[in-house]
Amino acid sequence: MNLLHIDASILGPNSASRVLSAAVVARLTAADPSLTVTRRDLAAEPIPHLSGAHLAAMMGVGGAEPGAPLAEDLAQGAAALEEFLAADIVVIGAPVYNFTVPSHLKAWIDRITIAGKTFRYTERGAEGLAGDKRVILAVTRGGFYGPGSPAAPLEHGETYLRGVFGFLGVTDLDVIVAEGLRVSDEQRAAAMDAAHARIAGLRTGREARAAA
Repeated sequence: MNLLHIDASILGPNSASRVLSAAVVARLTAADPSLTVTRRDLAAEPIPHLSGAHLAAMMGVGGAEPGAPLAEDLAQGAAALEEFLAADIVVIGAPVYNFTVPSHLKAWIDRITIAGKTFRYTERGAEGLAGDKRVILAVTRGGFYGPGSPAAPLEHGETYLRGVFGFLGVTDLDVIVAEGLRVSDEQRAAAMDAAHARIAGLRTGREARAAA
């Protein structure tokens, strides 16, 4: 079993999403020490955003061999895709910056959302091909954006990630949310405690396999 651990926060050790994603990985590996963990830190080593040259090369337009910078770009994208395809479990620390996910997390998503690899087009519409994976999201927000809150219409982080992985066919999706983290120290502590309680209740090991 392979676990892919993704972090996207730019806050390093001060990041709440990193704390929570690490707690998820710790819980899963404690229950199943045979898990092979691959770590990708998108803040420390960001994948380039898509470019016109990248898409042209991906679609075989132009015919010329890519130069060194583009070849490296394509290699990074291929590596990210292979990591995702090889993973049985994907754990993502996903902070919300200005109402949505960090752009470097979006850049990673662009490299794994590939027709013919993780989804395909059919006469009935798009069909996800990544339904064999379990995805666990650790989402952190500075304010309150949950259902019923005044700012709920501005919540484009968790909603976006649910949509993306649903599009890719993932049905085994857990979302742990800690919000209001910038409201007060008391609210931050309460939100993190509640998130850790959710993590403690995650299915692990044989429970996770039985539910698959």
